[in-house]
Amino acid sequence: MLIKQISVVLDNVPGAMSDVSEVLGREGVNIRAISVADTSDISTVRFVVDDPVKALNILKSKGLSTKETEVLAVETPDHPGGLNAVLRPLKEAHVNVHYLYPYLGRMGGQAIVILGVDKPEKAQKILKQNWIRTLGKEVYNI
Repeated sequence: MLIKQISVVLDNVPGAMSDVSEVLGREGVNIRAISVADTSDISTVRFVVDDPVKALNILKSKGLSTKETEVLAVETPDHPGGLNAVLRPLKEAHVNVHYLYPYLGRMGGQAIVILGVDKPEKAQKILKQNWIRTLGKEVYNI
């Protein structure tokens, strides 16, 4: 499923992440998935929330520069090699996976990953087609 991801760049200082988490939580926005990439000076935080419009408004009102991106949320088989059931069809279709990170929680007993890819619509189509080719045996669900 295509969903919205929010990215913010924070100064890499004590309390920066806490401040973002606090303001979103206080306003009733739940962070469902999060990834942080840091350098010595800044951190890029990517996250998925339950209310992206509200989260964007909150973050912008706090003076943070935000970016909204479409990413895929994909159910992944939870067994050794299960992630490759998602990655292999993308590789074969020449879709580049730039990054992935876990969703905090499960849906239907399956693990969920967030995928940032170069061709989101194509990736969604490929994964749906591959799911159909499993002849009803649920490997992942888009």
